[in-house]
Amino acid sequence: MAAANGLVHAPAKKPLFTFGVIADVQYADIPDGRSFLGVPRYYRHSISVLERAVSTWNKQGNIKFSINFGDTIDGFCPKDKSLWAVQKVIDEFEKFDGPTYHMFGNHCLYNLPRSKLVALLKMPTDSDRAYYDFSPCPEYRFVVLDAYDFSALGWPHDHPVTAAAMKLLDEKNPNTDKNSPDGLVGVDRRFVKFNGAVGKEQLSWLSDVLQDASDRRQNVILCSHLPMDPGAVYPAALMWNYDEVMAIVRRYNCVRACFAGHDHKGGYSVDSHGVHHRTLEAALECPPGTSAFGRIEAYPDKLLLVGSDGMADTEMCFRSSDRAAL
Repeated sequence: MAAANGLVHAPAKKPLFTFGVIADVQYADIPDGRSFLGVPRYYRHSISVLERAVSTWNKQGNIKFSINFGDTIDGFCPKDKSLWAVQKVIDEFEKFDGPTYHMFGNHCLYNLPRSKLVALLKMPTDSDRAYYDFSPCPEYRFVVLDAYDFSALGWPHDHPVTAAAMKLLDEKNPNTDKNSPDGLVGVDRRFVKFNGAVGKEQLSWLSDVLQDASDRRQNVILCSHLPMDPGAVYPAALMWNYDEVMAIVRRYNCVRACFAGHDHKGGYSVDSHGVHHRTLEAALECPPGTSAFGRIEAYPDKLLLVGSDGMADTEMCFRSSDRAAL
């Protein structure tokens, strides 16, 4: 359930660990503006939201790590200030007393190439790839996906991936402006240029990781900038091949929740297989003096998101049949 802040409380038992979450900071040193839907965006204030998040996590003292769900800076950030802006946001994350795990968002890729971002965001990979996994305790595994592995963003214009992604968009979206979902119906509205997909090599890697997690009887948390369930997101913000990813997830009985950003208003659903999908509210759209960030307490049988201001509390209980299978 999602509830107003303060209505959901942790039980008396202690969590196995707690981690911080924030999404869509989209910082830029420019005047406030509006989204294409007319929603106000507070480009300079968003870094203040991050500052409050880091300060809160440090004061709580038990936050083991934090996860940044992408769109670190905004696409309107002047290109000659992009590197400075990313570093400014990273500097704020580095004031946190634990590690932060980052991922790409579309706005990151409007400003800087993938190869530079992997290094800047210190992704724990042994290559230029932007997907990875980590385990904070024996009972849990986190899988961070690169939702723009297959996309028209971030790759050189003459790269084969760019060409293949544009070919897909031409087939799926008849609009001249490939960022427009006009005329597309239902989940087909996801075929816009600001979205992307998990590529074949990454899909194979995901299957291997989930097999290993199943063997180890771990609860898996899947993290992606792009949401993967139509019930938790506006259709135009869905991952292109969310259905392929979820088909792999359903081969195994270990994924408990999928967290994402991208759709700034947030959302929550539980799919037909009992997987929780939580799209996190954006830091960017918090009016001055307000915030959207949270902490998630991980228990053997549930996750509890405790949010601030604009991020709703959400209790995600695992099905007893899933727990019995571990």
